[in-house]
Amino acid sequence: MIASAIALTVPAAAQFRSEGSNFLEAVKDRDGDTATDMLSKPGNQIVNSRDISSGDTGLHIVVARSDVLWVRFLLQRGADANIRNRRGVTPLQLATSLGFTDGVEALIKGGASVDIADQTGETPLIAAVHLRNVTLVRLLLEKGADPDRNDNSGRSARDYMELQSGNSMLRQEFVNADAKRKDAGTKKDYGPSF
Repeated sequence: MIASAIALTVPAAAQFRSEGSNFLEAVKDRDGDTATDMLSKPGNQIVNSRDISSGDTGLHIVVARSDVLWVRFLLQRGADANIRNRRGVTPLQLATSLGFTDGVEALIKGGASVDIADQTGETPLIAAVHLRNVTLVRLLLEKGADPDRNDNSGRSARDYMELQSGNSMLRQEFVNADAKRKDAGTKKDYGPSF
């Protein structure tokens, strides 16, 4: 009797969806109370649930809407900032391509790797250079992004910067980063590491 009464209070579509799907729906709907309740259950891993069609996680969803409050909330609840969707895109790459600086900062602080590449080999730094976004280029270089990591075409962020005309501000960011690395004694490793 009680089970049938509860079943009637839950919408029919929600009765057949997984807990992960319901969580992603709460994230999409900005339903903080429901998301918090779901994440508060001991031993669950729904914070890293993925949409079955796109592979997007909750972080992908909130980054796409440039919602830094939700980005921080999900990261605090254990969201993995390095999960890729079906296109190989991480939340950091998405935030960079959107020019979402606050999101990029929050994701890096939350453990996002600055050098993870997508299916084409494009890193967040390469995306920032393509956008000519000096602020993001500076931020990514300060956080250790490799300016010489190549994409699948064999070009690096530095190469793309050099190909752009009127790029003196971008060029200066690379010069500054090179100087800081040299002063810090950071060396470039070549070949395999064991």
